[in-house]
Amino acid sequence: MRKLLKMKKTLLLITICLIALNVSAQKQIFESPNLKAAIKVQKLVAILPFSVSITYKKQPKDYDPAANKAQELKSGKSIQSSMYTYLLRRVNDYSVSFQDVEKTNVILLKNKMIDSLDTYTKDEIAKKLGVDAVIYGSYSQATTRSEAGAIVTTALFGGWGSKTGDGTIVMQIANGTDGETLWRYTKRMSEGILVSTDDVIESQMRKISRNFPYMK
Repeated sequence: MRKLLKMKKTLLLITICLIALNVSAQKQIFESPNLKAAIKVQKLVAILPFSVSITYKKQPKDYDPAANKAQELKSGKSIQSSMYTYLLRRVNDYSVSFQDVEKTNVILLKNKMIDSLDTYTKDEIAKKLGVDAVIYGSYSQATTRSEAGAIVTTALFGGWGSKTGDGTIVMQIANGTDGETLWRYTKRMSEGILVSTDDVIESQMRKISRNFPYMK
């Protein structure tokens, strides 16, 4: 019993150290010299579905490329929806309004753009949507261990050490008139089995709130 408790304490200490290192993980923010001038005249901003990539260091035996692709597309829209929900809750804090994501996606679907956004410039997309700027981005997740292993660890250590992989999120704002990248945020993070897209966006938006261009 003592050995088990000692092992738990040791693993918990290691986990805390890893979390501390993760908190200080690389974060980068870019601001265009034209950012302040551009956002002064912007009134309506659209949020696009994010581009998501889910990979595995060791591919599962039952890996299905089609199912994985479907999950990536679903996750991209989930991030889009989570970000809209977050911004909507704080609508009075921003200098612009945000287009309803359902309207955004319907317009993109009608124009046969929603599944091929990377083949259009951001100003072309903004023009179709009738907005002054677009928020877009990417999220990549590299799974490093099985969910089963994470569940066992969570059960043993009360949630500590439930890390299943590493992720990188990139958020960008492009000007609607010329497609220029006005702002870019990049952050590496660790992902756990219990983390949802709402959790990811909530965490990242809190971290960048002081630097988010549309804050009043």
